[in-house]
Amino acid sequence: MNANESSHAMDRRRFLHSATAMGAGLALAPTVFSASPQTAKPETLNIALIGAGEQGRELMEAAIRIAGVHFQAVCDIWPFNRKRAAGRLRAYRHGHNKYEDYREMLDKEKDLHAVIVASPDCWHADHTVACLNAGLHVYCEKEMSNTLAGARKMVEAARRTGKLLQIGHQRRSNPRYIFCHDKLLAEAKLLGQITAVNGQWNRSVKPLQGWPKKTEMDAATLSRYGYESMQQLRNWRWYRKLGGGPIVDLGSHQIDIYNWYLDARPTSVLASGRTNYYDKQTHEWYDTVMAIYEYQTPQGPVTAHYQTISTNSSQGYFESFMGHEGTLLMSERAARCRAYRESWVDERKWDRWVRKGYLSEPENPKEDKPKSSGVALDVRESIPAPSYELLVEMNERAHRPHLENFFDAIRGRVKLTCPAEVGYETAVTVLKVNEAAEAGRRLDFKPEDFAV
Repeated sequence: MNANESSHAMDRRRFLHSATAMGAGLALAPTVFSASPQTAKPETLNIALIGAGEQGRELMEAAIRIAGVHFQAVCDIWPFNRKRAAGRLRAYRHGHNKYEDYREMLDKEKDLHAVIVASPDCWHADHTVACLNAGLHVYCEKEMSNTLAGARKMVEAARRTGKLLQIGHQRRSNPRYIFCHDKLLAEAKLLGQITAVNGQWNRSVKPLQGWPKKTEMDAATLSRYGYESMQQLRNWRWYRKLGGGPIVDLGSHQIDIYNWYLDARPTSVLASGRTNYYDKQTHEWYDTVMAIYEYQTPQGPVTAHYQTISTNSSQGYFESFMGHEGTLLMSERAARCRAYRESWVDERKWDRWVRKGYLSEPENPKEDKPKSSGVALDVRESIPAPSYELLVEMNERAHRPHLENFFDAIRGRVKLTCPAEVGYETAVTVLKVNEAAEAGRRLDFKPEDFAV
């Protein structure tokens, strides 16, 4: 290794070390929409959880491990969920008071600073607004609400009370996503002019969620909270009055990144939503959704495709931003994240960012030559694009950086990465897909659609 190569390798190692040391990536905090800075708050934050289902428990497991965070209570209408979550809190020596009704919890728990809301989408507005009105900061899982009316009430309540409302689009606090937005796109302009985006989240066939024997709730209690049966309670995402279907459940995370990375809101959307596999009696929402957005960005027009397929897991989930000079492939799975330079672009143009520690040395794939079979072959194929690894690590639970951002914003140290106004813009963008699928035609967005 010569002196230049040694210096280059050392710079890269220093960058990796610093990126790892940053943990949640707050040192790479983005300059995006944010709430107003808060005055200093107590180091230890007392919090509660509303909604202890699968997503609520995931958020709880991430928050439990964050220093200076202390759970006091958990609220869930299903006794099985309450008991399981309280048991985990007790094991970690947190408070574990159990409640069925969130109003009782807010009335009795007087020392709370914040609440994590992870109930079904149809309850987000009621739970969030009540907590904000009680003087508490709120971290609410995405989607903000299954209706824009509900999401609008949440924004208005946050403004009226002056409390923080973080929406759970956790990629906005992920150090890898922040790095790519701030460094590769905004600073390096690595891709040239972005002209197209492609993303998906595919998952294989899954049976309906069941429940352990002797844990059923009685019909009267279920009805009081808006559910017709245990099956509805356990599979609420598939019912129209309770959730928004796969495009909301999965697509929200990635379509939110479209808006963020393109620094724009869409101007239109065309969508197809169909049930190609499941029983429509148990799966009221489509199992297959494909949407095409049109954007007018500061760089120029962009066409963005998104799909979610609920019967086949091929290629999993990712977001791909394609410019005339390169492509950025993103995912919460680090192994999939790479940058690809178009073969005609001078390698020296990207070398600057390799030397700076933003990218690995390029990997130049060998071009596959077609095997001769005695038949004339068309070999007019594109030269494979050299690929580069992204030199930022993220080894925490996916939701932890976003929760840390929320807690540190309460303490007045940082600004929120996804406050209510940003979550609302994403809700407008995503919920329009179902509307377009129902209409069977392209629907336009108006600037006032995104305002509250």
